Amino acid sequence: MQNDETSEDLEDLNPFPEPVEIEITDVFDLHTIPPRDVKAVVTEYLSEARRLGFPVVRIIHGKGIGVQRETVRAILARTSFVVDWSDAPPDAGGLGATIVWLKS
Repeated sequence: MQNDETSEDLEDLNPFPEPVEIEITDVFDLHTIPPRDVKAVVTEYLSEARRLGFPVVRIIHGKGIGVQRETVRAILARTSFVVDWSDAPPDAGGLGATIVWLKS
């Protein structure tokens, strides 16, 4: 059976034909990011946050069973311009968020 829809037809149905740009702030919530995209998105976010001059950022990954937290921290460990990181204070997410210090 042949599919009559071409990739051009599917592109016409895409509600976001161009990349969607979001404002970069010092807080990034991963809850809307598909798990398969977390590594690439966090890496890009950190680069942009540094470029914009943020000395400290907070990445919200959720508490869950800790998989996202470990993924984020593995990225932080291999990012040369990350100085340090820690759990967020309780009023800023506790175990569900990581505070990251960046080199200027």
